Amino acid sequence: MNTFSLHLLPFVALIISFPNVVSVCSRNRPVIFNFGDSNSDTGGFVAGLGLDVGYPYGRTFFRRPTGRASDGRLVIDFLCEYLDTDYLSPYLDSLEPNFSNGVNFAICGAATLPRNVPFNLNIQILQFKRFHNRSIELHTKGKAKGSFGALTYAQVIEKIPSFISEIKDAMWAIYQLGGRNFWVHNTGPLGCLPRELAIRNNLNTNDFDEYGCIKSLNEGAKAFNAKLKALCQQLRSQMEKSTIVYVDVYSIKHNLIINSTFYGFKNPLMTCCGHGGAPYNFDPDFDKTCLGTGYTVCEKGTRYISWDGTHYTEAANAIVASKIHSTHYSSPPLEFNFFCNSVGIS
Repeated sequence: MNTFSLHLLPFVALIISFPNVVSVCSRNRPVIFNFGDSNSDTGGFVAGLGLDVGYPYGRTFFRRPTGRASDGRLVIDFLCEYLDTDYLSPYLDSLEPNFSNGVNFAICGAATLPRNVPFNLNIQILQFKRFHNRSIELHTKGKAKGSFGALTYAQVIEKIPSFISEIKDAMWAIYQLGGRNFWVHNTGPLGCLPRELAIRNNLNTNDFDEYGCIKSLNEGAKAFNAKLKALCQQLRSQMEKSTIVYVDVYSIKHNLIINSTFYGFKNPLMTCCGHGGAPYNFDPDFDKTCLGTGYTVCEKGTRYISWDGTHYTEAANAIVASKIHSTHYSSPPLEFNFFCNSVGIS
């Protein structure tokens, strides 16, 4: 059996909470606390470490780099637009951050486990607790990337319960602080990421599915997602007066890849910003990645799904967000603005 270095199965969740009063979108904007990795990091990693991630990141919408791992907006940005609220400011942003509509604890490289990885899920929950306690005090006064390492498919499956247990503890910690509304995204088809496809040269034809993705990585992601969905079902019966929405982002992204021509995309397994050309346009040499200097980048307006081999382009993120809004991939099938009409307990 082939041995794989299966990277982070990300915990991507939107935790929705509210002030002590009823919040209706037309009157009061909801408060959003986001936990995750680079797929929803709106600049925390760059702000926290003082890094300078340059152009062409951010070229499509912001016209400048913002710390987002994309050429433009992320899914979380489109969800905020849907609620007509401001984009989330990173928790680590020290330059006049706006936390009036919530906080983004997501950061590039974060992992559910192991706990010794910087900014992992446990650290994000601790940051949330500190932020929560500080907010209560003010109110009373008047306001990296973790991986499984080189593991076989069987070893990955064996470790999934530990990841689910960590996520369970995190959700209970938030619930005990007053969080009652949870929006949980599962993980996407890891075996279709250009980076994962490009760095493996020891695979044979049987290791790929009919769409050119690595079967074992996608099967591992689906196994994790099944356990995450079961956890959400379990917690719905245990967390009184709470709403937990589980969103099947895997199916959304997989459908986008296998039906890429329908959505107007070309080369679904090839990066827009990278090096090496077809089939993946990804070179693991740092200087030849989109963060280095030896990359090439597709022309503006050319529709690619993958931006840099790991993250999606704004065009792809927009479609993912629209599918989320449809409720066809949500369990229960609630629209994202459902929380605008909920009573929050905090």
